[in-house]
Amino acid sequence: MSTIAIVGTQWGDEGKGKIVDILSEKADYIVRFQGGNNAGHTVVIDGTKYILHLLPSGILHDEKKCILGNGMVIDLEGLLNEIEFIKKIGMSVEERIFVSERAHLILPYHKELDAASEKLKGNGSIGTTLKGIGPAYRDKAGRIGIRIADLRDEETFKEKLKWNIREKELILKHVYNYDVSFDFDEVYSHTMRVYEKINPFVADTVSLLNQAIDTGKKVLFEGAQATLLDIDVGTYPYVTSSNSSALGVTTGTGISPKKIEKIYGIAKAYTTRVGGGPFPTELKNNVGELLRARGHEYGSTTGRPRRCGWLDLFALKFSKMVNDLDGLIITKLDVLDAFDEIKVCIGYELNGEIIDYFPSTAKELSEVKPVYETLPGWKSKTTHIKRFEDLPKETQNFLKFIEDYLEVEIPVVSTGPQRDETIPRHEIW
Repeated sequence: MSTIAIVGTQWGDEGKGKIVDILSEKADYIVRFQGGNNAGHTVVIDGTKYILHLLPSGILHDEKKCILGNGMVIDLEGLLNEIEFIKKIGMSVEERIFVSERAHLILPYHKELDAASEKLKGNGSIGTTLKGIGPAYRDKAGRIGIRIADLRDEETFKEKLKWNIREKELILKHVYNYDVSFDFDEVYSHTMRVYEKINPFVADTVSLLNQAIDTGKKVLFEGAQATLLDIDVGTYPYVTSSNSSALGVTTGTGISPKKIEKIYGIAKAYTTRVGGGPFPTELKNNVGELLRARGHEYGSTTGRPRRCGWLDLFALKFSKMVNDLDGLIITKLDVLDAFDEIKVCIGYELNGEIIDYFPSTAKELSEVKPVYETLPGWKSKTTHIKRFEDLPKETQNFLKFIEDYLEVEIPVVSTGPQRDETIPRHEIW
């Protein structure tokens, strides 16, 4: 097998960073295909925590090649900071990082638009990270975005930048009542200064990636955010601005769907969500507080406390269908070690009736009542267990319940943030 995609199946923060880090050991290329620095991938190596926002988690493995695909929106300064950080911790970056020339740029006006839009929405705000992601994707869809390739021709870049600055100032002033102006010379010169340092990493990643796959290289696609945050199939409008399910792999990298051999999902043993939006199994009580405390549930990008709740298998069933998962990796199993009993959602009730579909509107999803199955807890530590057979019987039954309900195997179980706090059950590569 040469190509694997890893995607989140809930509302993000499922622990993809750790799993990708482990799988990267056997990969030749690790590829991001969507999003920007709104993502936060946390990897713990020998007790040291590393948080990456743009670079794939595989960058922490020497000699692995990392690609930032054409489907991403990139803050050049943020990328440069991460590259400098990787160099600072003693790792090489030359011939290891490849940034798509087709990727779109995040510029200062995108961040101002993000903040202005959230302020105007008031209580109806989505809870964006204010990184300018949405406005950058809006420009891309509107065909007025600026791509990295545009910076090769200074006159083209100047022309596009002048037009965009003028348009954004008008929008901010007359739509959002934000009387802000941007210094063209400052934005232009700063962007070009950073670009000169990034330029050695810029490449035609579409050709590079297709050639790598065609010659048998092992390629790992690393999703950011998750399926329920996907712009098309997620809990719209409380979603991100890109296809954060497996649906985004091909458009975000320029490869054919036929070149993706296996797709694995990641899910926590419970559920979390950051920002606004419906969350059927959310627990606004001491149980939710305990989940947050034990799971250290605070955003790696924003630091915001995550909303916590029981595992929602009905939502996961939808994610499994959308991605056509070959397996589901369960993370943070150890967080449930403290509970006498554990609830899992196996269905939704809407207006007094059990429904057989995952609601497509936020209004409907906010009105459903979860139908729970209660399972016995195990009240013992799972963190350092290395084999599935050595887990408490109740833990094994919990995982088997998930497999039976979703009709998908669990090849890997994670019981802590460290690389070695992992229970492999089946080979993935």
